[in-house]
Amino acid sequence: SLALQPVITPELMQGHAHLKCTYSPPGSGLRYAVLWSRLASPGRQEQIQQDTTLQAFSYLEMSSKHLRLGDTVFCTVTAFARDSPEQQSLPEQSKGFYAGIKFLPESLQIAEDGKEYVLTIVSTVPITCSGHNDSCKITLQLSTEDLDSQLLGPPNIVLSACQVDLMPTPCSEGSCAAAALTVTAVTDFAQDGNRVSHISAEPVGQRDVLWRAHTPKDVKVTVQDLPTGNCYSFTDPHIITFDGWRYDNYKIGTFLLCQSTSRAFEVHVRQWDCGGHRSATACNCGVAAQ
Repeated sequence: SLALQPVITPELMQGHAHLKCTYSPPGSGLRYAVLWSRLASPGRQEQIQQDTTLQAFSYLEMSSKHLRLGDTVFCTVTAFARDSPEQQSLPEQSKGFYAGIKFLPESLQIAEDGKEYVLTIVSTVPITCSGHNDSCKITLQLSTEDLDSQLLGPPNIVLSACQVDLMPTPCSEGSCAAAALTVTAVTDFAQDGNRVSHISAEPVGQRDVLWRAHTPKDVKVTVQDLPTGNCYSFTDPHIITFDGWRYDNYKIGTFLLCQSTSRAFEVHVRQWDCGGHRSATACNCGVAAQ
C-alpha cells in the first residue's frame, strides 16, 4: 500500500504543450505504470496512452491524436517492484484535469443594480507560438444570448468587451493565460422576473487546429429582477419624485428634472405655455436625457 498521490500539471516543453503527471516515489527499486485517460462520457474513461518508467513523472503531449482541448484528463499510476514485478501497488488515479479554456466563475448570479461583476477567462494549458508575431495569443470573440429572447426589449446583460486576448504566461495554479472582463445587468424598468442569459467564447483567426476547433463551455448568467425607481412629470406639469413627493411647476422654460449624484446621468425637460390667456399653464414639450 503506497501513497503515490498522482497530480497533473501543465508544462511547456520545447515549444509544445504537455501535461505532466507527477507522483511521490516511496523509495528506490520501483517501476511505474502510468495510464493516461480522458473522460469520454459521464462515468466512462477512454485510454489515451500508457507508459512504463523508472521516473517519478510521465508526460502527455497535447497534440496527441486521442486528446483534444476541452477534455478532462486523468493519470493512473501503479508501482511495481523492479526485481519482483508481481509485487505491485494498488492503482491510484489523479483528480481530473480540465485541459482547455474555461470561465471563472462557471456561472453568475447578478442583479439589476448597476454593479459590474468580474468574469475571468483562463487557459489551463500553455499557449504555443508557431513563429508568427501575432500568433502567440488566443483571441476570443464573445457573445451573449438571452434564453427568454421571445420577450421584446433590451438584452439582459452587457459585456465590457466583445473580444479578449489570452496572452501566454508561465503556468501557475492552473492558469497558463488569463483575461478579465465585466458583466453588468441591464436595468430595463420592467417587472419581468428573473431572466437567464449565456455568455459564449469562440477562438478566431487561429492557425493551430488544436485551438481553432475548441469551443469553451458557456457561462450561465441569472439576472435577478429588482424594482426600479420612477419619477414623473405630466400634464400641466405635475411632478412625482422617486420617493413619492408631489410638486407642481407651471413655469415656462428648460429645467433640470433629475440628476444622479454617482454617475453621468441627468434629464432636462422643456415646458411651454399651453394655457392661453386665461390661465398660466405650462406643458412638457421636450425632453433630453444624458
